[in-house]
Amino acid sequence: MPKSKVRKKTDYTINPASRVPVKVKAGPSGVWYLAIMFGLMIVGLAWLVVYYLTIGANGGSPVVSWLQWMADLGSWNFLIGFAAMVVGLLMTMRWR
Repeated sequence: MPKSKVRKKTDYTINPASRVPVKVKAGPSGVWYLAIMFGLMIVGLAWLVVYYLTIGANGGSPVVSWLQWMADLGSWNFLIGFAAMVVGLLMTMRWR
């Protein structure tokens, strides 16, 4: 009886090109980037704190008259404060 051919299985090999480390072209972030990043987070937090302490506690009338424009914004103050903080946090992903 004839003997069947033995098939040789090829071992799975990883493509050597995919194992080559990729060089990062950009260097470390500048001081200005850190200042803007942390500045946006602090400004957003300060915006919300000022809103709560001066306007939110009084039910819509500001404690000081020169913050009437902030009272006129109403709930948009939350968007402004949180947007500044989120932009600052998103900038942390590009920080080197």
